[in-house]
Amino acid sequence: MRILHTSDWHIGRTFHGHSTVAALAGVLDALVAQVREHAVDVVIVAGDVFDSATPAASAYRLLDDALLALHETGATVVMTSGNHDSAARLGFHSRLLRDGIHVLTDPLAIAAPVTVHDEHGPVHFYGVPYLEPAIVRQHWIDDERALRTQAQVMQHAMTLVRDGMTAHGGRSVAVAHCFAAGVDATAGLEREVRQGGLDLVPLSAFDGPDYVALGHIHGRQQLSERVRYSGAPLHYSFGEQHKQRGSWLVDLDAHGLASVEWLDLPVPRALVTLTGPLDEILSDENAARHADDWVCAVYTDAVPQHEPMRRLRERFPFCALVQHQPEGADTVDERSYTQRLRSAVSDVDRIEAFLEHVRAGHGATEREAELIREVLDDRVRAEALV
Repeated sequence: MRILHTSDWHIGRTFHGHSTVAALAGVLDALVAQVREHAVDVVIVAGDVFDSATPAASAYRLLDDALLALHETGATVVMTSGNHDSAARLGFHSRLLRDGIHVLTDPLAIAAPVTVHDEHGPVHFYGVPYLEPAIVRQHWIDDERALRTQAQVMQHAMTLVRDGMTAHGGRSVAVAHCFAAGVDATAGLEREVRQGGLDLVPLSAFDGPDYVALGHIHGRQQLSERVRYSGAPLHYSFGEQHKQRGSWLVDLDAHGLASVEWLDLPVPRALVTLTGPLDEILSDENAARHADDWVCAVYTDAVPQHEPMRRLRERFPFCALVQHQPEGADTVDERSYTQRLRSAVSDVDRIEAFLEHVRAGHGATEREAELIREVLDDRVRAEALV
């Protein structure tokens, strides 16, 4: 059996205020083409199908188009909910999806698999939706005292999966949405992911199935030969710009996992970060090659520049983010700044200390010093008239 593991579509998410619906539609078209080209039997979407619990109409249309296109390839679709999308909204019409499209959002049905047959017999797919401990412990009342963390609820859920495996026999695949131990933190973490012990699920929790398809992390990850994250199909932040986009192509033979191959997906618009003084970024002779890229400009001038976004977009139409990070700012000692403030004998000294602190050691210019003195003198005169 051939399986395509994808996740974290985040339909409806914006990229620094720009809609990603059209770009994602093109990427999902390419994914459907891969399903057809590689004769995929089952497509897994491991959570966060939507970016919001209340998706816009355009998000529903894109999902409908994608599911219809996947259905037309002949592949079965197995989809679970994540922490961004609403299990209730994603699964509200799941009872109507009988013909090869399965939306698994019910924690009470974890042990009841979707079964797909090939020439070697059945393969059982167990869907584990994103599990919020405060919500799901009411369903598993006998374990209420124990189920306080994400690790505990996921371990309980995987126990249910293994119970299902015992009852049904045959090969098995688990689909889950969580933050597992061993993830490289540079792979593109979710905004809401906490890296503390509360949300960390040990790798041992996933023992049992022939393959475990995980979602929640936006960069591909291999935690073991059979436990993997596929990442998101589209770049959703500049922190992800160097991460490949794609899916895992998984083959099962009669005995279980046979092979796993990575399939790249196209990147509709490349992401690039340009760093340096603003004038240098604007005058770079190689800048033209980034005219069609999403640009994050990190300018290192000592002082903030006038209308940097407007100036950058004249050169880079798709400049999406501007950050002012003065060169050497990370070397400024917070403690010495506090001590200097305490020892300052005048407002001029305090202002100078502040400017040097936020400008990486660069104080007021001659003209700024004149303006500061004028403002302070005007304040003294005003107070004298009161």
